[in-house]
Amino acid sequence: MTETQTQAESTLIEQLFTRGAHLGYSRARRNASAKAFLYGSKSGIDIIDLEKTTEQLARAQAFLSELGANGKTVLWVGTKSEVRGFVEAAAKSLGHPYVAERWVGGMMTNWSEIKKRTGRLKELKEKFAKGELEKYTKKERLLFEREMATLEREFGGIASLEGLPAALVVVDSRREHIAIEEATKMKVPTIALLNTDCDARMVTYPVVANDSALASVSFIVEQFAEAYKRAPKAA
Repeated sequence: MTETQTQAESTLIEQLFTRGAHLGYSRARRNASAKAFLYGSKSGIDIIDLEKTTEQLARAQAFLSELGANGKTVLWVGTKSEVRGFVEAAAKSLGHPYVAERWVGGMMTNWSEIKKRTGRLKELKEKFAKGELEKYTKKERLLFEREMATLEREFGGIASLEGLPAALVVVDSRREHIAIEEATKMKVPTIALLNTDCDARMVTYPVVANDSALASVSFIVEQFAEAYKRAPKAA
């Protein structure tokens, strides 16, 4: 490793530390897979080894850069109230689909049915925009509006998705375990920011760090997005 690379890694570790990325959960909540990524414990709280976090982040960024260079679609997933805004913003900055409200079972494993739902959402939006529903009664229009609102909440973020994504980026793999399981079943690689209560073995590119602190999540999700953005496009 060159001196410049060493300085860059040291700076990244400092940035992660100041954002609380090193703070894990209590030892009682620790998943066995997290032990290999710990620096130690303090007052019963696991402390994450940020040198290992930077190594994991570098691998995840390299993969995202490869996807970006080839213009591949990534599905961004994070439904915890404190993180969903960061996930949605990152996805939108790249023009990618996202799930920020609720993962609906079958989004990966039953795509044909999910496609029907997103198709119905597009159909209703078009009809509303063209005024084609004006011929219905007020009560009927209200029912259509409610249907559209429900579909928008559950499927609006993936309306642009035409098939399986090239990868999933997930915040908190424990909470989003169904998404991880479905992606694994469909052989879709996963990148996840996960804390010490998660099973890192279930993720293709795990990045062990605090997955709840706003500063930690926003910084790491931004690192993911920037890696994709900055990738030189393939000819």
